[in-house]
Amino acid sequence: MAGKKNPFQLLLQKMKQKPKLWIAACIIMLAVVVFGGAALFYVSALKPVEPGSHKTKLVTIPPGSGVKEIGHILQKNGIIKNAWAFAIYAKSHHQSGLKAGTYQMSPSMDTSEIVSSMQKGGIAMIRFTVPEGAGLEEIAEIIQKHSSFRKEEVLKRADDPAFVQHLMKKYPRLVTKEVFNQQIRHPLEGYFFPATYSFYDQHVPLDAVLETMVAKTNAVFSAYAGKSTQARLTPHKLLTMASLIEEEATEKADRAKISSVFYNRLKKNMPLQTDPTVLYALNRHKEKVTYKDLRVNSPYNTYKHKGLPPGPIASPGEQSIKAALKPEKTDYLYFLANVDTGKVYFAKTLKEHNALKEKYIAKAKR
Repeated sequence: MAGKKNPFQLLLQKMKQKPKLWIAACIIMLAVVVFGGAALFYVSALKPVEPGSHKTKLVTIPPGSGVKEIGHILQKNGIIKNAWAFAIYAKSHHQSGLKAGTYQMSPSMDTSEIVSSMQKGGIAMIRFTVPEGAGLEEIAEIIQKHSSFRKEEVLKRADDPAFVQHLMKKYPRLVTKEVFNQQIRHPLEGYFFPATYSFYDQHVPLDAVLETMVAKTNAVFSAYAGKSTQARLTPHKLLTMASLIEEEATEKADRAKISSVFYNRLKKNMPLQTDPTVLYALNRHKEKVTYKDLRVNSPYNTYKHKGLPPGPIASPGEQSIKAALKPEKTDYLYFLANVDTGKVYFAKTLKEHNALKEKYIAKAKR
């Protein structure tokens, strides 16, 4: 009488009876072990390299870097444990839109914190604000103050025909051959949009800085161009008009009316007679324009020359561009501002204008 078979012998017997079933079972068990191990590795790789660390490091991600390349850069700098795990996490969470730039990172950050940070953008190595109504020379000074670029370098590049022609090819609807009018002081005066700019690469080229500002003007201009009631004017002339509005207006509500005054005077072949053009011709800022100033011999002097000046005299903001493209419908031919309150008063006739001048200007001087 044979003895009882032990469990191992029974297992071998069953395997012989159903070999395919047991092979499949072994494959599944192996897969569970492999994938389980991979899952544990993946979860571990997403955790901080040094939890609680207070160390920080500046890490630069070059423009055009893919998720895999970013992962290798971070791993090389000791910010993450594994580039493969980082790439899997970023792609699986639909967070592949990671921005180039310079970041201040720490090995105490987990992968989700790193990805979130890179979606927002890095440390602005160059950051500056161009106010509405700034001229190119003022803009050059602002850039010099907040970067390593010198004012003279900015002006030289902005006026460089090769650079201007590059922009003409890239933004043909905005930058046209009109900017090469020999009477224009700076070809791209008025084309650098007033806004706050942040650049995350400390080695960003000057061309990229300047082009970003022109691209912003192009975007704003394009957004309103389709709604323009002044289709007969070229983009250059519209931008010139917008710059006059910018320099004359202080309140948003006044811009469309001031725009209407300028357009109405153009239709009647009247000189625009706007003081900011005289100041631009003089190339200096003054609180008051004198009668002597009005005689300055310059194509920008709208007291001596009818029509628009050769080009913009400053960088107009969005509301001024909008007003130039779509002025309010009025019969106004004159306006002036109360020197005390800044409130703007409009008139249809010279008689009305002189009465307003007597009331709000002359009396204020007494």
